[in-house]
Amino acid sequence: MDFSAITVLCVGDVMLDRFLYGRMERISPEAPVPVLLLDARREMPGGAGNVASNILSLGGRAVLVGLTGQDEAGATLRGALAGRAGLQDATCISAVRPTICKTRFIAAHQQVVRVDEESRSGLEAQEAESLCAAITAHMGQVQAVVVSDYGKGVCAPAVLEHLFAQAEYLGVPVFVDPKSTDYSLYRGAACITPNARELAAASVMPVESEAQVEAAARTVMERAEAQAILATRSEKGMMLVRRNGPALSVPARAREVFDVSGAGDTVIATMALAVGAGMSFEQAMRVANAAAGVVVGKLGTATADIGEVLRELDDQDAQGDGDGSTAPLLPLEAMRAQVDRWRARGLKVGFTNGCFDILHPGHVSLLAQARAACDRLVVALNTDASVRRLKGETRPVNTLEARATVMGALRMVDAVVAFDDDTPLETIRVLMPDVLVKGADYTAETVVGADLVLGAGGRLVLADLRQGHSTTAIIGRARS
Repeated sequence: MDFSAITVLCVGDVMLDRFLYGRMERISPEAPVPVLLLDARREMPGGAGNVASNILSLGGRAVLVGLTGQDEAGATLRGALAGRAGLQDATCISAVRPTICKTRFIAAHQQVVRVDEESRSGLEAQEAESLCAAITAHMGQVQAVVVSDYGKGVCAPAVLEHLFAQAEYLGVPVFVDPKSTDYSLYRGAACITPNARELAAASVMPVESEAQVEAAARTVMERAEAQAILATRSEKGMMLVRRNGPALSVPARAREVFDVSGAGDTVIATMALAVGAGMSFEQAMRVANAAAGVVVGKLGTATADIGEVLRELDDQDAQGDGDGSTAPLLPLEAMRAQVDRWRARGLKVGFTNGCFDILHPGHVSLLAQARAACDRLVVALNTDASVRRLKGETRPVNTLEARATVMGALRMVDAVVAFDDDTPLETIRVLMPDVLVKGADYTAETVVGADLVLGAGGRLVLADLRQGHSTTAIIGRARS
């Protein structure tokens, strides 16, 4: 998973996040409030700036467009942006607006109070012109755009209209972290990433159950003419609702949560990078879910680096695989999720299928060749009913459960799935493997699903066969 060639344009409300750490040792004699004895302070870019920080941490490059003021906070913020490898500071200095600054006082790992400094006035014409000029200057060099709308003025209708027109003209996908409940402002977005509260407010619909979330997402998706809605649901995980396709949910992995500050920034930064790098929305969601899981385990406005995300994806794989002693027999939807996680890590997924009723050296040879052609191998087994239709009422000798147990114990097999049709065409269509493997007794024209895989840029491998081995012959020898 390499994002080094991906540049994301980050447009929105840029702010300075200031953290003041201390100890509470007594109550003030002046008022019934604690006295905080300061020990340390940290200052970092927040808002759209934190999205840019996440992009850098994940290995990508960022161009940051927003507004800063002619004040101490603005100078501090610009200093924090200066010299950061991979970041281009394209922020505009406002003559009338202060820099947005959020100061958090923290004691014993808990926020005591937060102080916000900001202007709530509308965007001035000169400010809008400067922002639009910066967007035009940089849109042509990026693979994705993130709009971070915190409702602080930058994401005014005139600016958004200009941004979406530029993105549509150049074919650049736009990802939106929304604040407004009017999603028509984000018309043309590739993906909008509201949390559950924001989705409920925008749709004026309940969002407690998955069915309710999907219904609310489809409602606001129509208003925005968006391709997808990614609803973040805190401890319930995420749900991706696509315009053309079923909804897909991923759970949040159980962990100790220290701070959710900036988790939404991490999600949208990861989605933009992943889709900009060519991943599907589904694959990008898996990576974003892992990245969000990393940052909520940290205190303050945090980021996740690519190594942490890869380790989190590995942990999710291990958690889903039980004790890891055998490759599990997964339902098709769970298998697709597993394939997405593998692909998110840059692994090539191979696929082969068969009855595999009684394993013999010919099977082992085919599986070894298949595993050598990919990083992870999925084996699809005919169900018992499917085997009977193909081989007759006396087959299979071994049940699906028994065949899956033996198959999953082989070191070259990474996961097992079953299909009830006569062919695995629908399974191949859902998983869309990078490498499709069958025996050399087939041709490219006769391998089921070969046209799909090859059409998607995948590869077909026709494995050499070991002669003299077959399940039918083994059964015949046993009977005689």
